[in-house]
Amino acid sequence: MSVDAILDIILSLIAVFMAIVFHEVAHGYIAARLGDPTAKNAGRLSLNPLSHVDPVGTVFLPLMLGILQLVVPTARPIMFGWAKPVPVNPSYFKNPLRGMLFVALAGPGTNLVLAGVATLLGRIVFLAFPDLGVSLAVGDGFAVNALRAVFYILGMFVIYCVILAAFNMLPVPPLDGSRVLTYFLPASGRQFMLSLERYGFLVLILVILVGGLDFLFSGIAPFYQWLLGRDWLIAMFY
Repeated sequence: MSVDAILDIILSLIAVFMAIVFHEVAHGYIAARLGDPTAKNAGRLSLNPLSHVDPVGTVFLPLMLGILQLVVPTARPIMFGWAKPVPVNPSYFKNPLRGMLFVALAGPGTNLVLAGVATLLGRIVFLAFPDLGVSLAVGDGFAVNALRAVFYILGMFVIYCVILAAFNMLPVPPLDGSRVLTYFLPASGRQFMLSLERYGFLVLILVILVGGLDFLFSGIAPFYQWLLGRDWLIAMFY
């Protein structure tokens, strides 16, 4: 395993941590704006990653995926993880059901907005310097490597923001998609979704085991590849 590959894994970990933290802070921020001080009082509106660390989702799983890339380079698994859920008390909301809808949409929505902003910044640079992608892919030296690292982490941030947004919109408790779906269901459907909460994690594991995440990731890959564009992808992976 080359030094460049190890550096790419480290940069990928940073990118996924950033995407996760912004996602969780967005939940807490919208809840606070709607009158719920729970996340703020718990110190969860901070961009400090330590405030959001989940031992399994933020530490163990990403590190295991990184080690897998080191041991089996051909595997190239997508770096993935989650943070400790931001506490939300819907009883503070004037309309609890609608409030939970807005809180749920805040995380994926923030990820997509940030992916768009990062994409715009990167694409402007590549448009201004048409040969930059090839130069970063084949060039050497400290300046070239440093610039490549910047575009690598920015590109991976775009990828992970898109992945997190898509994953969290799955209608499986406790993911955000289940909260969105619940809002549009009749009372009986809402009760059914509430009853699924206790089994949500098991259902999610089942989805993962049957290859649901592979299907999801392969489906959204063309979207983030389109966002980054050919030159950016060349700079990152060639």
